[in-house]
Amino acid sequence: MKKLIYLSLFFISFQITSQHVIDHNLLTIPEKSNYEKTSTYAEVMSFINEIQKKSDFIHIEFMGKSLEGKEIPLVVMANPKISNPEEAKLSGKPVFYVQGNIHAGEVEGKEVLQQLIRDILLGDKQHLLQNQILLFAPIYNTDSNDKMEKGRRPSQEDSPIEVGIRENSQGLDLNRDGIKMEALETESLIANVLVKWNPEMLVDLHTTNGTWHGYGITYAPSYHSAGGVETYNYTWNTMLPEITKAVDENYHVKMGHYGYYYLQESWPPKAIYTYNHHPRYIVNLMGLRNKIGILSEAFAHDRFYRRMNGTYAFVTEILEFTNKNAQKIIEINAEAEKNAIENVKKNAGKTTKGVRFKMVALNNEIKNYRTYNYIPFIDEDGKQQYVRSGNIIEVPSVKNYAKFEATIESKLPSGYFLPKSMEAIVAHLKKQGVKVEELQKNKTVKGEVFLIDSLKKSDREFEGHFMTNVEGKFISKSTTFKKGDFYVDMAQPLTNLIFYMLEPQSDDGLLTWNFFDNYLASKKVNSKKVEFPVFKYFKK
Repeated sequence: MKKLIYLSLFFISFQITSQHVIDHNLLTIPEKSNYEKTSTYAEVMSFINEIQKKSDFIHIEFMGKSLEGKEIPLVVMANPKISNPEEAKLSGKPVFYVQGNIHAGEVEGKEVLQQLIRDILLGDKQHLLQNQILLFAPIYNTDSNDKMEKGRRPSQEDSPIEVGIRENSQGLDLNRDGIKMEALETESLIANVLVKWNPEMLVDLHTTNGTWHGYGITYAPSYHSAGGVETYNYTWNTMLPEITKAVDENYHVKMGHYGYYYLQESWPPKAIYTYNHHPRYIVNLMGLRNKIGILSEAFAHDRFYRRMNGTYAFVTEILEFTNKNAQKIIEINAEAEKNAIENVKKNAGKTTKGVRFKMVALNNEIKNYRTYNYIPFIDEDGKQQYVRSGNIIEVPSVKNYAKFEATIESKLPSGYFLPKSMEAIVAHLKKQGVKVEELQKNKTVKGEVFLIDSLKKSDREFEGHFMTNVEGKFISKSTTFKKGDFYVDMAQPLTNLIFYMLEPQSDDGLLTWNFFDNYLASKKVNSKKVEFPVFKYFKK
């Protein structure tokens, strides 16, 4: 009888431990440190190099280098192994991209992606490579990751004890750089991931900064603004609701819409407010590229291991969904691209699109919004204040300000002409993947040019820029462009992105980011009317 008991216990023990026994070198730094520490760049690279020895389904390349010379690793996982975009295209499988550590103080994504690399290649999640090719960038902001100090993120309550800084080593926020591409990391991401690998989806992993909501993870889709609705509708109405349900059922993590509320506005909260619609944010940029973007925000006030668990759950269930619906996602994105091009061919000169937007509430309120409760009290000066309690409540009927309506619209052109003097603008467009033609002979065209009445710069610096805003109007004009000048045909995949970048009144365009400042200053813009040097062309 004792032998049977011992034998049974042996088999039970073997069954439990054999599923997840791994080399100690493949434990992450949080796992090794009781979740008091996060990985250095060297430790992430050591992990990647170690796991590369143990799997035939992994390819490692580098999307670029940081200012301090650190290579940014890109882990490509596929079964069978895929080593380049050409092989990926021949496989017929879609590429999906997930990145962590865009802000080096928000470390959950960096650690979770290492865990998932391990579990997908060596553990119980190998099935996630059946229908998709996965690209992971666990440590996108390489330089700032290692600038660790205690107290960097007060809302995380020193869990882990030390983390890196938000900006990169150029002093830039990598999640405000999607249009201007001044950071080396952003240029590398767009050139060597978005353009080169052309992923159907990007997931960006963050941690919130403060609001005491009651969710382990909050999320947002790509706010498409001037783009089409196809990818947004699928993400918002189909993907995220199904994934939210799966995360709750399989990991017991509550998820909700990303947003902030303000005690000075009301308590209990009557509304939450999302982040902005600008494509400077990497997730939003994807919508203008006819692709899916998803923002993940771990709850800052949870302990480190809980934030990791929530992020792990969300990313896992996203990948379960994409693995199951891989071909559908390809179809949705292809439809968005086709419709964007057809809109130009059929409606150029007839329809307008938004270039400036305001945030408004969605039609559907949040039925029950989870949040930590606040207790009102009267302070010594007789003023009402609030103190947070330790219990979570559900507030009914909360408005969700997560929609953007156009306040200024502009006519959609068939294309844009730019003089040869705008070579720097053309080079920037090309970096985003835009197709630009160089004229082989002189060409006279009819269209519109924006006549600038006034130019105003922001009083406050933002990301090294004093943002520019112009007032004026479009006027009809006939112009002859010379051999060597440039033409951007709008009937191409990135038409929505081109429109947002080149329209002079765009709230996140190249004019806004000071790309035309020197030219306009040379024309003495604030002492006389000046033509914006981008010509809108309309085919007959």
